[in-house]
Amino acid sequence: MSTATSAATYSRDVKPIKPWNLDRRQLSINLFGALLVIALTPLVVAITPLKGKLGAAFVVFVLATVMNVAISLKRMGTKTLTNSIATSLIYSATTLVLLPLASLLFTVIIKGKESLRLNTFTTDMRVTQPDAPFTEGGALHAIVGTGIIVLIATIICVPVGILTALYLTEIKGKFEGFIRFLVQAMSGVPSIVAGLFIYTVLIVSLGLKYSGLAGALALSILMLPTVARTAEEVLKLIPNDLREAGVALGGTQWRTVAMVVVPAARSGILTAIILGVARVAGETAPLILTILGNTETRINPANVPMAALPLYTFNLMKTGLNVAISRAWGGALILLILVLILFIAARLLGGRKRG
Repeated sequence: MSTATSAATYSRDVKPIKPWNLDRRQLSINLFGALLVIALTPLVVAITPLKGKLGAAFVVFVLATVMNVAISLKRMGTKTLTNSIATSLIYSATTLVLLPLASLLFTVIIKGKESLRLNTFTTDMRVTQPDAPFTEGGALHAIVGTGIIVLIATIICVPVGILTALYLTEIKGKFEGFIRFLVQAMSGVPSIVAGLFIYTVLIVSLGLKYSGLAGALALSILMLPTVARTAEEVLKLIPNDLREAGVALGGTQWRTVAMVVVPAARSGILTAIILGVARVAGETAPLILTILGNTETRINPANVPMAALPLYTFNLMKTGLNVAISRAWGGALILLILVLILFIAARLLGGRKRG
């Protein structure tokens, strides 16, 4: 009885350690450490070969890691030294990953917004030279071309990709291993190879012209493995109880798949489609070999060259003219916004709970 009483008294007296709950003194130490890192960074950059923004960023990461370990060692002793080092390395690695992305976004936004005007979205370059003022011409032909080409690629790819995923998860026939290997191998196909394949088959062998349809076929080759593999993983998450319940109620296998499995995986399948579209929306290499490009707004994808935002950006950039390069940055910004919207939509759909 006395042992239980003493244990209860001890548990009341001992307060749990909450390292995340900092008092004023600890906050002051952290603030001093941060200011010290900021003050030492220019000195270290000056006396070492590490120059420029990347060099300064690397020095900040190293100094911040050392400072965090030192502060943690002072606060909690050697027992938490390993944890402090691991935590610092994790934060540093995360920052190193996010820094290039932030730099990319900042550069594209700063350089791209200069050329964006209302006419960028309402006119094309039919009668405008690449070095004309920003108030003349626009990227309408490239925006429309990108939309049409990606739409056709989606129409071609989505049924094939989803049916492939259903075969791999629901049918599991004797060709399952070969098809899964083929889909995985297609994931590693360089985009230029897909464009070269369509160019060789349609344009060289069959004598067809450069067209948006050829570009869409090339993009569908790149889009297929993304849709198929993502949809397969989503379908694997559907509980087998739902399938068994559908069969127990008298449904055939395909009726159960169509009426139970696919609706349950609807948001995940939509996410797979959006990720596939985002995967190919910015591809340039296959379009160089298949659509040729032009300066007019065209909605007919058959037997006529078309424009697309990646090719529009590439062609303007290679001119070397300052104004044309600024227009290229504007095209890159439009394309980046499109891809970001698609990824955000995929994230929102993927995070939705099934009703």
